[in-house]
Amino acid sequence: RLCEPAGGMNIVTVGAIAHGNGLSTRAADNVGVRAITDAFEPSPFSRAGPGVRGAIKPDFTDIGGTLIYDGPTAALHGGEVRPEAGVMSLHYRPVDRLFAARSGTSHAAPLVAFKASQILARFPNSSANLVRALLAGSASIPEEASLRLASLGNPAELALCGHGRVDSERAAFSDDARVVLYAEDELAIDHFAVYQIPIPEPFQTERGRRMIRVSLAYDPPVKHSRLDYNGLSMGFRLIRGCDADEVFEHYRQRAQAEGPVPDMENRFNCKLTPGPGIREKSSLQTASVTFSRDISAYGDNYFLVVRCAGGWSGDTGQQSFAVTIEISHEAEIALYERLRQRVRVRT
Repeated sequence: RLCEPAGGMNIVTVGAIAHGNGLSTRAADNVGVRAITDAFEPSPFSRAGPGVRGAIKPDFTDIGGTLIYDGPTAALHGGEVRPEAGVMSLHYRPVDRLFAARSGTSHAAPLVAFKASQILARFPNSSANLVRALLAGSASIPEEASLRLASLGNPAELALCGHGRVDSERAAFSDDARVVLYAEDELAIDHFAVYQIPIPEPFQTERGRRMIRVSLAYDPPVKHSRLDYNGLSMGFRLIRGCDADEVFEHYRQRAQAEGPVPDMENRFNCKLTPGPGIREKSSLQTASVTFSRDISAYGDNYFLVVRCAGGWSGDTGQQSFAVTIEISHEAEIALYERLRQRVRVRT
C-alpha cells in the first residue's frame, strides 16, 4: 500500500500534483512510452492519507512534477531522467550546471512555504495558526484532479490532495464580492466561543451561487506514545435563524438537575462540507456551505460556534486558535463595502 504522509498533526504537510503529462514531443510519438498523468492530476509518487487517527493529510498540494512509464526498460522515469517530467530547479553543483529538473514532493513543499511567507509578509503579527487557517481557506482541489479521482469518491480527494492547492492572493486579500473575516483567540478546555457573522441583504436575496467557508487552525498538545495522539480537540458549527441567547442556551454546560439539552432544529444548523466526523480529526479544518435560493428567512446574522473539548492533556489552560470566514457571491455585488459598514457600526 502507499505510505501515509508525515503524520504530525500541527505541521503542514504537502502532496504533489503534476505540471503536465511529462512527455517530450519526441516521446509522445513513441508507443513504448506512456504518460501516467495530465496537468494538475495527482503525481504518482505523492503519498496518500489519511494521517494519524484519520486526520486529513496531506494538508495541501502543489506542483511537484510527474513520472512516465518507459516500456523498453520497464521503468518509471522522473525529471532526473526525462527533464519534461520534472520541475525546473537549480542544480546542486551550479559551477558545473546551473539548472536541473527533478520530480518529487520536495519541490511542492517549498511552493506552499513561499505562499505562507507571502501571507506572513501581509500580516506580520499573525500567529502560525492564522497563517494555516488562511492557507486552508484559500485552497481548492484542482478540477482535473477531481475528475481523475471521481470514480474513487470524495475520500480519495482528501487523501491525495488534502484541502487542495493554495491561492495566495485569495488568502491575503478580499475583493468586492468576496470577504474574508478572521480572528485569533483562546479558549479554556470544555468551553466555547460564539462569533456573530453579519450577512448582507444582497447575499441573502441576489440570484446566483453563494458560499460561506469556515477554516479553523489550532495547535493541541500531542504525544506519539498515545493512541489518542492529540490531547484535546476543537470543532465548529455555523448556526442561522436563531438569536444569540438561543445559541448560548443550546451549547452551554448543564447540571444534571437542569435536564437534557434543548433541541435545535436541523434547518438552523448550516450543513458544512466536509462534515464534523471527517474534519474534526485534524487540527486544520475547513468546510463550506453553498446557497442558491433566497435565504432571507434566516435573518441577517449567523453565529459561528467554536468549541474546545478536553482529552488526556487535562487542564492545559488556554488553547490558542485562529478562525477565518469567507463570504462570497458569484455575482459582482458590493459585499465588502456592506460588511465593512456593518462592522464599523458595531465597533
